[in-house]
Amino acid sequence: MKDNRRDFIKKSTSLAAALSLGGVYGAVANPMEHTLDAKAARAFERDAGIKFALAFWAGPTSPRVPFAQQMDVLHAVGGVQRIDGLKPWDPKAIAATKQAWEKLGMKWTVVEGPPALGEQTKLGLAGRDEEISNFITFMKNLKQHGDVDVICYNWMPVISWARTEMAGQGRGGALVTGFDNEKVKNKPLTKYGEVSKAELWKNLEYFLKAVVPEAEKIGMNLSLHPDDPQVHSIQGISRIMNTVENFDRMLNLVPSKYSGLTMCQGNFALMGADIPKLIRRWGSKINFVHFRNVQDQSGVLPSTKFTEVFHDEGQIDMYEAMKAYYDIGFKGTMRPDHVPTMFGEENTSPGYMTLGTLFAIGYMRGLAESVAKNGSRKA
Repeated sequence: MKDNRRDFIKKSTSLAAALSLGGVYGAVANPMEHTLDAKAARAFERDAGIKFALAFWAGPTSPRVPFAQQMDVLHAVGGVQRIDGLKPWDPKAIAATKQAWEKLGMKWTVVEGPPALGEQTKLGLAGRDEEISNFITFMKNLKQHGDVDVICYNWMPVISWARTEMAGQGRGGALVTGFDNEKVKNKPLTKYGEVSKAELWKNLEYFLKAVVPEAEKIGMNLSLHPDDPQVHSIQGISRIMNTVENFDRMLNLVPSKYSGLTMCQGNFALMGADIPKLIRRWGSKINFVHFRNVQDQSGVLPSTKFTEVFHDEGQIDMYEAMKAYYDIGFKGTMRPDHVPTMFGEENTSPGYMTLGTLFAIGYMRGLAESVAKNGSRKA
């Protein structure tokens, strides 16, 4: 009787331990026979494995930093801190910027708008070789002394980001930015006169042939942003990165895994692209993402009149876009872009006010969690 009772206690204790540690699986003879299928068992990745970030034009001193920390959005997009006596490509300036972000518990991963790339290079003017040399130095020092692995640049000389409306009426009275080509088409030429598309293509190829081989040596990802707005010219300055076909052409000028693009969803949508399909087609060529939504008002392609809207309205299927990033295995940096100005805010930085940005991150995180938990990828 004692032996039987002792065996019963041992068995009961073992069963209780098994249940407490592993539920039913721990109690069966071969728990491997009862494992979940691969899709359900896949570990859930926060933000679908994407590096959510904010843009910090003021650097680590930005008043937006506490919001980023509280939201657990710990990747930074921005430039190099200004330090008297140092150029932005100086190793000391780059190292100081990295350290400043690290002290905040954040990681600086993308430079947007590099300091050594301007009119000399884009317009093929005297001094472009020196400017390109400085750009290469900047790349190398970023890689050696910083955490940056993406440089987002554009090919919009003289007139870059342009809007004709900074305080349009959006949903519920929110203030939104917009563009109408009718309001700029009769503006006078700039001091550079007419600049043709052929000139811009020639200068872009010259730049890529010089910098892409150097980017390959150090593993720096060059990420070309589309023209914004994506019209054909403004004040005589042509624009060439304004169609999907032209991006395909650019990618083939100097083919390299380190020469890619910034998927600025709004601009590509206004070119007429189906964003989820385009994400899947370009795949690993996408180095950086501007997650934003827009609404065309012109009915032509590329759009000549549009407004920028809240992330949950507009012409892009944002859930399908997020699912596409997950399906291609995108693990890079993604930030919200061009948000409305909301109630109680002064419209001091149209497109970049705080409340709209907070809304955007919450929306993006919800999409990412849904996509990751549903497991869109094939198991």
